[in-house]
Amino acid sequence: MVILKPIIGILLLQYTRGTVATQDDLHYVNPLIGSTNGGNVFAGASLPYGMAKPVADVDGQNTGGFSTDGSNVTGFSHMHDSGTGGNPSMGNFPLFPQYCKDNLVDNCKFPKAARAIHYKNDSVVATPGYFALTLENGIKAEMTAAQHTALYRFVFPGGKAADGNELYPLISLDLTDLWDSRQNASISLDSDHGRMKGNGTFLPSFGAGSYQSYFCADFVGADVQGSGIWVNDRAGSVHELFVTRGFNNFYLQAGGYMTFIPSEDQTVTVRVGVSFISTDQACKNAEAEIPNPDDAFDTLKDQAETAWSNKLRPVEVTSGGVSDDMLSAFWSGIYRTMLSPQNMTGENPLWKSDEPYFDSFYCLWDAFRSQHPFLTIIDTHAQSEMVRSLLDTFKHEGWLPDCRMSLCKGWTQGGSNADVVLADAYVKNLTGIDWELAYKAMVNDAENEPLEWSYEGRGGLQSWKHLHYIPYLDFDYIGFGTNSRSISRTVEYAYNDYSLSVVAKGLGKDYSTYLARSGNWQNLYKDDQKSLLQNGTDTGFTGFFQPKYINGTWGHQDPIACSALASWCSLTSNPSETFESSIWEYQFFVPHDMAKLIKMVGGPEAFVARLDYFHTSGLADMGNEPVFLTVYDYHYAGRPALSASRAHAYIPSSFNATNSGLPGNDDSGAMGSFLAWSMMGLFPNPGQNVYLMIPPFFEAIAVTHPDTNKTATIRNVNFDKTFKKIYIQNATLNGVPYTKNWIGHEFFTQGMTLELTLGDRESAWGTRKEDLPPSLSDSVNINEI
Repeated sequence: MVILKPIIGILLLQYTRGTVATQDDLHYVNPLIGSTNGGNVFAGASLPYGMAKPVADVDGQNTGGFSTDGSNVTGFSHMHDSGTGGNPSMGNFPLFPQYCKDNLVDNCKFPKAARAIHYKNDSVVATPGYFALTLENGIKAEMTAAQHTALYRFVFPGGKAADGNELYPLISLDLTDLWDSRQNASISLDSDHGRMKGNGTFLPSFGAGSYQSYFCADFVGADVQGSGIWVNDRAGSVHELFVTRGFNNFYLQAGGYMTFIPSEDQTVTVRVGVSFISTDQACKNAEAEIPNPDDAFDTLKDQAETAWSNKLRPVEVTSGGVSDDMLSAFWSGIYRTMLSPQNMTGENPLWKSDEPYFDSFYCLWDAFRSQHPFLTIIDTHAQSEMVRSLLDTFKHEGWLPDCRMSLCKGWTQGGSNADVVLADAYVKNLTGIDWELAYKAMVNDAENEPLEWSYEGRGGLQSWKHLHYIPYLDFDYIGFGTNSRSISRTVEYAYNDYSLSVVAKGLGKDYSTYLARSGNWQNLYKDDQKSLLQNGTDTGFTGFFQPKYINGTWGHQDPIACSALASWCSLTSNPSETFESSIWEYQFFVPHDMAKLIKMVGGPEAFVARLDYFHTSGLADMGNEPVFLTVYDYHYAGRPALSASRAHAYIPSSFNATNSGLPGNDDSGAMGSFLAWSMMGLFPNPGQNVYLMIPPFFEAIAVTHPDTNKTATIRNVNFDKTFKKIYIQNATLNGVPYTKNWIGHEFFTQGMTLELTLGDRESAWGTRKEDLPPSLSDSVNINEI
């Protein structure tokens, strides 16, 4: 009995919490999910929010460094971003191991294209904090990471030169980055101590300006046989080099190398400290984080695994028998939400501050919708620090960033969506944030137009304030930016101003102006606009957003343009009045007043018909973030069961555990967080205290709030692992009947328990007017539902 009592107590505790934690959830994480088919994920080794991110770089889909697309390895570099579009990000100073035929250094292949070699497909191993593969020539590369330091272990297969002597392993370092943006760089070698140091000036992958990066590489485990620098395809025993970009399109390739006397285990370990401050700082980072690199690899790998396990700990799953693939997709989605932004506190050379500094907000236009709300429930401390970092950037640079990477300002894709991140943090009571400063920063976005609004703030504010929309071909002489996206900017500015009104009201400020501006989206709604398919077939729907000139007359953009049925529209490729999405998709983006939108399109039945057509006709692009909320917009029309059905239509067909298991660019974890939220059975309307409810994809899910230590639980009754029963029949909250189809953030902070009884048909649960999520307008006629 003495032995059984604690066991019984544990079982009772688990039953009370409604879930039993999987013993080792970390083993479900697969960093290779999304490593091809445009997912652009970072598949290498990293700590949560780590700056050092070593992985193999390839010459194919290399936006995140590595891809399982069958392309060739060109090097192993130490910093990357995850889920980015545009040009590849960072990948500075790659290492490359090889043998030189007959031990003649000039027989080695130094330029990137010449040295590229395929990897053995079945050799790739990727786990949280670890990455390894074997090149076709037999050289094995393993890597793990500390916060600012990458640690590599290269194992050479051994070989003989023509004279019978053993081949000397050679490792080169290339003064370049993934997209060859280097403007200038330098390197120095100390062969007596096996050290290379250097720096370079590079361009950000999706922004303006340039940044400087520094490295300090120490080679241990084998004695140095020789060293020098290389330029293009020749090398020599010179130990310092400064290189510029080269003339016109001729990109000068250059770097350093070291050769080694083969050790007994044929292994060379390389510790690479990185910094944005100086080479000395890079060396200090490496020495502090990995003081004994020769025997630190396995310990460092274990420490990384522990760090990731701790980050996943707030979430517990009772699977109910769902497949390991479903569990892998879920946990991997959560994992990717914490790869970026990167914690670069202490590594910001632009200003001095005691506040945290995070970089790689890539971009908030993507991440505000689900990633940052997700961190708000599982890693409140990190999310609070990110908000403080955004505010500190405003304090020192004058504007909240909408996108930021490599210490540079990134291109603004739509509105000033840091405003939504701040509002979301405010309504969910994140602590440690200066809300007066936040209010000042948000007002700055709403009232002041910067000279260059391509990478900060908003453009067209004169028109916004006086015409109450962003015009097509706006006359804007105050600031300069890409004069397009008039429709998408209008609907985003409206929600940005709503976000400001929420914070202003909470702080006791005058919020009426911004609340009024939040209705400006209506001024671009053309109630007689029809939509035809490319073959001329009428879609059967009337009333869409349309561009409008300064004089109030209508312009025209085909509602299906920029959709998955038409052509891609971005800032530079086919710039249009909607950004990366169609009018069809943007018509559903009125997060604060869905009731009014539903009334404008003809009521709930007509709205549901539109949503159904959008999702079944090919117009919906699940590979881009504006589509996320449309999956759950059925809730606002009193049809939450259809949101559940729609989520299951995309999971696992578009989101799954394969290497191509993402429908598009992960965008710093936005896709991962959409998947995680959906499988948990809740989805945020960011900037509001609203989570839309569907049944979780598991028997039960629990989240322990990091601040209150209270555990929120959702438990499915009649759970069916084949997902035939996906409709809520009735619900209880803490044992009391609950009919609303949404719930607030207090569910997490107070540790409530939702119990959902499921069936295989749509029920009346969550369909009444009083059950619908809040809207600014109370204009849905319940008799139409």
